Amino acid sequence: MRLIHPTASDEVDLARLYAYPRQRCVRLNMVASADGAAWLDGLSGGLSGRGDKRIFGVLRGQADVVLAGATTVRAEGYGPARPRESWRPLREGRPPAPPVAVLTRLLDLDPKSALFTEAEPYARTIVVTCEAAPVERREEMAGVAEVIVAGGDRIDLAAALAELASRGLERVLCEGGPKVNAQLAEADLVDELCLTVSPLLTGGAAARILNGPPASVRLDLAHVLEEDGFLFTRYVRPLR
Repeated sequence: MRLIHPTASDEVDLARLYAYPRQRCVRLNMVASADGAAWLDGLSGGLSGRGDKRIFGVLRGQADVVLAGATTVRAEGYGPARPRESWRPLREGRPPAPPVAVLTRLLDLDPKSALFTEAEPYARTIVVTCEAAPVERREEMAGVAEVIVAGGDRIDLAAALAELASRGLERVLCEGGPKVNAQLAEADLVDELCLTVSPLLTGGAAARILNGPPASVRLDLAHVLEEDGFLFTRYVRPLR
């Protein structure tokens, strides 16, 4: 892997390049084909490569919490984040792995899945929902996860992020999917985008990395890395 912007270098320190610029930050991490598709055959993994997986690991190691929508959690077969030896210096003073937080209005999740049954006590899975969610499902999920209620008829993302922050979970790594990304952008809550561009043309009906209401979020290009034809970009929002 080599750095090609803003300068050229074969010496790459991923932990330094992807360090959070401030304590409270919402970072999107996505992969897309060269023609903008967010998945291949319904999954993002078909677009990924060795370098993307390496960066994915660093980003998870740096995060306080991993955020994802219920559709992504089901499609990708999410389990809890597993501690890695390489995370020790990244997580000094914090638990060995971040919890996963799932956004779901309907609470249509399997409480017997590994995401809940295999999560360590220090990283118990968090379910973020709203008051309109079925009460019986909310009670069921409360038995296997931490439940945050934010919003009335729909999830209030700003309130949800504030509640996570109140628990010390301020550095948020959002892994999508595209609908969640679009909602965060519409609500003006996105601080960073880490986007891998895969050297593939896919066509078809796959969504872009934002799939939803229009938004206008100005980002500056922080760096570009390259490996095996993949481009690894990081865009950051100017400090507000």
